[in-house]
This record gives sequence, C-alpha cells and structure tokens, in this order.
Amino acid sequence: MASELHETIFTAKQERHKNLFLNYRNLNIFPGELLKDEGLQFLERLYMKRNSLTILPDNLAQKLPNLIELYLHSNNIAIIPEAIGNLVKLQSLDLSDNALQVICPEIGRLRSLRHLRLSNNQLKFLPQELGDLKELETLDVSMNLLRTLPGRLHQCLSLQCLTADRNLLHCLPRHLCMLPDLNELSLAANCLTSLPLDLGRSMELQFVFVDNNVHLKGLPSYLYNKVIGCSGCGLAVQVSGGKQLSLTLGDLNVPLPSEVKAIGSEADRVLTLEEIVMRSLYLTYSQPGKDVKFLPRFLLPTSLLDLLQCPLGHCHRCSQPMFTIVYPKLFPLRETALAGVHRRTTVSFVAYCCSSQCLQMFDLQS
Repeated sequence: MASELHETIFTAKQERHKNLFLNYRNLNIFPGELLKDEGLQFLERLYMKRNSLTILPDNLAQKLPNLIELYLHSNNIAIIPEAIGNLVKLQSLDLSDNALQVICPEIGRLRSLRHLRLSNNQLKFLPQELGDLKELETLDVSMNLLRTLPGRLHQCLSLQCLTADRNLLHCLPRHLCMLPDLNELSLAANCLTSLPLDLGRSMELQFVFVDNNVHLKGLPSYLYNKVIGCSGCGLAVQVSGGKQLSLTLGDLNVPLPSEVKAIGSEADRVLTLEEIVMRSLYLTYSQPGKDVKFLPRFLLPTSLLDLLQCPLGHCHRCSQPMFTIVYPKLFPLRETALAGVHRRTTVSFVAYCCSSQCLQMFDLQS
C-alpha cells in the first residue's frame, strides 16, 4: 500500500497533475511526500475522504498554494490549524464526518471560499469570522451541537443554501432575513419555538424546511407561497424555558419570537410612544448619507443603530417597519389549501401587522 501511495504521488509530481485522489487509503497521517521540497505547487484539487487522518500540517498552504478544492470527508480530524487561513485560493472545503469541536477564527481569511461543509461533527459554536466569507454560497453545519448561529452570518452576502439540520437551535438571528441571495434554508430536527417575522419576505428564498421542530407552532405568513417542510411541528403541548409571549386562538397557542415586546389588538387605534419614536428614528437615519444635525449618528448607541438597520420585522400587509409591537393574526394550517399536503403537523401561519387597520385588512390568500 505504501509503495502504491508513493507511486501515485510521484506520478502526480512528474506529470504535474491538477487533481489527486487519495480516498480510501487507510492514511493515519498526512503523506509526507506531498510536502517534500516544493510540494505540489500546481495541484488544485485534493481528495482524501474515508481515511483516518487526525491532524493537518501547518505548512499545507505553503506546499499546496494553489488548492481550490480540499475534500477531507470522513476522517478523525479534531483540530484545524490556524494556518488553514493561508489557503487563499480555496473555494471548496469539506470537513464533514470528522471529530471537530472547534473551528478556528482564521477560517474567515478564506476569502475565496464558496462551499463549506462541516456536518456531523461535535461543534458547539461557530466563529463570528464566518461573516467575513463574502463569496460563500453553501454552508452545511447539520448534525452538530449548535445552540446558536453566528450573529454576523448575515454578512455572507452570497449565501444561497444554509443547512443546519439536527442541532440544538432554539431561535434564528433575525438578521438572516437580510441575506439577499438565500434560496434554501433547512433547519429540520432542532428545538425551534419561533421563526423571525421577516422570514420568507425575500423573493429569493423559495425552500424552507423546519420538519420535526416539535415546539414550533407558527410560521410567518410570508412563507405561505414557498416550498415548506413542517411535518412533525407543533406536536409538543408545553414549551420549556423562559417567559415568551404567545398568541392564542381557540385551542391553538403559538409562541412569538423573543424580540416581540408587546402584542396589539384590533381594538387599538394609537401606537405606543416607544414604537412611534422608533419608527421616526428609522425614517430619519435609514436614508444613506443623510446628515442629522440635531443628533449625529455617532452619538447613538450601537445597539440602537443595529436595531434601526434591522427592524423586528416588516408589516405583512404594507411593509411598514416594526420595532417593539406587532399585531398578529393566526391562520391555522388545517384551514388553508395546504392542509392536505402537511398532515403530521398542527402549525399555523402567522401574519405580523403594524397596526389594527392592517390586521383587519390582511388576507392570507391575497
């Protein structure tokens, strides 16, 4: 086996191969032949899945500087060296089915990366530096131990497919709704109790899968005309954890996102002062380049600026931004045209409106 491996690498060096396949070789350590002398300067794709590798060499980028694809699926790798960030041309990295517990922040230096697969590891959190991957199109972090997703993930402006099935997620950052190119979102088999109000507002988002989130009883009405998977949702009787506002209609009780501070009703005619102030500030500071003399932007708290940049949600009827209060309206799935498609679920669609007037006017079918 060793002689065969040596011959394969020797031939690749002599013939200046761009692709090298070292799958199923029972490798315990990274082959030294790949790193001798100048290494394989011309190699672009390295396939090493189904081996027994535990570590990666620190000089990988120095010896294989032109790698654009690195496949390490199904090994025993527990640590990614900080030097991984030196693979500046890397576009695809597959570390699925390994023993990773931590991803180093240096992964954010892979500015050419388009596809990152980290499924079936032991990750409890992801570095905020993932937000620096502006070219990232695919991120798969399914089958880990994640309780949250990085708050800066919304900065991955090219992200098209996000898969986070089978984790421990209780909620999603509402900033994910700002991703302009997100087309598919899969969050099956987590611990979700609610979804961001604006999820589905983007025309690009077409596929959403939240199956087997037993505490999830409400879907934003923006998702009504999307391809959704929600089998096995809404089956739990009680939601454990801290206090959470909810909406009740008959025997239905739907938890609302934790950011919601108050619930309005059809009887309301005047918004709260706090909501009026927030909307006024939004109109004042949301215009790019506008100079506000009475209260310059740099005098505002960062937390307030973040909120003004990404409101709690937008009215499902008129698109007015909302910050502290919502006027929700339930549409039980069993009463919609989709009832026959989704049988093993008790979820409802929830319309979030900005006023009692929009609440009365909203119709799920319109």
